[in-house]
Amino acid sequence: MINIGIIGYGYWGPNLVRNFNSTSGVNVTWVTDIDQDKLKLVKSRYPSTLVSMNTDEAIESSNVDAIAIATPVSSHFELALKALQAGKHVLVEKPMAVNSQECERLIDEADKRKLTLMVDHTFPYTGAVRKIKELVDGGQLGEIYYFDSVRVNLGLFQHDINVIWDLAVHDLSTLDFLFDQKPVEVSATGMRHISGQPENVAYITLFFPNNLIAHIHVNWLSPVKVRKTLIGGSKKMIVYDDLSIDEKVKIYDKGVSMSRDEVNIYKMKVDYRIGEMHSPSIDGKEALKNLTNHFRNCIDKKENPITSSLSGLRVVKTLKAVEKSMENKGRLEKIK
Repeated sequence: MINIGIIGYGYWGPNLVRNFNSTSGVNVTWVTDIDQDKLKLVKSRYPSTLVSMNTDEAIESSNVDAIAIATPVSSHFELALKALQAGKHVLVEKPMAVNSQECERLIDEADKRKLTLMVDHTFPYTGAVRKIKELVDGGQLGEIYYFDSVRVNLGLFQHDINVIWDLAVHDLSTLDFLFDQKPVEVSATGMRHISGQPENVAYITLFFPNNLIAHIHVNWLSPVKVRKTLIGGSKKMIVYDDLSIDEKVKIYDKGVSMSRDEVNIYKMKVDYRIGEMHSPSIDGKEALKNLTNHFRNCIDKKENPITSSLSGLRVVKTLKAVEKSMENKGRLEKIK
């Protein structure tokens, strides 16, 4: 049995507690939060769970094997480092930390102590993204040309991070999971429209070593909620609509090819392929349940997580490059 302490019972914490409590071989023994009313809510729902406003009680407890951190990103590094130094495995909410130096420090500490350090990038654990990964790896899409994503809604404004750290992080982690090649340069623009608040809209273009290009549009000030991604390949194309109930992933047998004009061999002709659309069945299991199961298995079997600390580092490096480009009105920045 793995005993877990959850730090933070705000927006995401309740989901972690619920899923870990229903995960075989896992027991939530502690929940900490700075809000006493939230701790009272925990006790009313889970009477046997210990609660405290002091995070150190959970981190230093002898009946805690792992810590899950669901607090603002600015606190991730300090809490994760303290947990690792206390000999606890760590699941940290996205993004992993505020910069690459903090990520690297956590990676070194986890490696030194042979502990699992995993990032809660949830989308790689959804049935839809896993199905797309299966199609990409199986070569059914052919050469990947582009990844085009729109992730917009009205709110939820964050005070400590801008819209790219809140929303674009999902698409960046999805890209990191789906494709072996990684982005090398980025150009991004954004704007803040609310006084005293961070950027609420951004447009990000990522350039890869080959012909793959990715574009991500994120916005906190949209009148409608949209979660849609287009993936174009040389053989087939995908429309992924995360808000769709029945057909989240649609595979289109459409594309173009170039052929020689039979009359004039010096001219090229574009041929359009218009085939059928197919929507495969998708595993409907809650992504967070897949994630909590995976975290337990990684601890038990000493396996490397799908959303490992290294993937968390790559995402943070990209976020920092995006932010730098945005500050310079779209100047091309290398991802280092």
